[in-house]
Amino acid sequence: MKLNKSFFDRNTVIVAKELLGKHLCRRLGGEVIKAKITETEAYCGPHDLASHASKGLTNRTKIMFGPPGHAYIYMIYGMYHCFNVVTEKEGYPSAVLIRTAETLNAKLETLNKLKIPNSKLSGPGILCRELKIDKSLNEVDLCKSNEIWVEDSKERQPKIKRGKRIGVDYAGKWKDKLWRFSV
Repeated sequence: MKLNKSFFDRNTVIVAKELLGKHLCRRLGGEVIKAKITETEAYCGPHDLASHASKGLTNRTKIMFGPPGHAYIYMIYGMYHCFNVVTEKEGYPSAVLIRTAETLNAKLETLNKLKIPNSKLSGPGILCRELKIDKSLNEVDLCKSNEIWVEDSKERQPKIKRGKRIGVDYAGKWKDKLWRFSV
């Protein structure tokens, strides 16, 4: 069952933890590929200097100020896309970066046909490349889309590890927040 807006309309750190073990679903080539989310990072509001929203409302960040449950997709290093889910109330810019996942249901021949090299989608750029997540999906309502969405997995909440977010050394005291979660 797709997660609904109320799941995402909560504290970003809680959503980041509770997304672990959920299934990121992507329709590709007429098939639905499901990937279990195994690592996330929380970006919490306009004061979090590691967040794009700390620069204010821009064309790039406007989706973060929008309703929860939408996709926020941006490019890093001019070549890698990153997939985020907007959280919290409209007007308060927060999101969860999906860092890693593992494909679950795909047969080897399906992965080969779709040119997905293996089941481990390690790193946000690889995850997006292999699941064909790009800017065309930016702002998509994940609660209504048939192209990309997140489903409840009905699994017990996994044991969660915490760590510092990656690549945010420029963010002052915000670089030390333990807002990266993994299983």
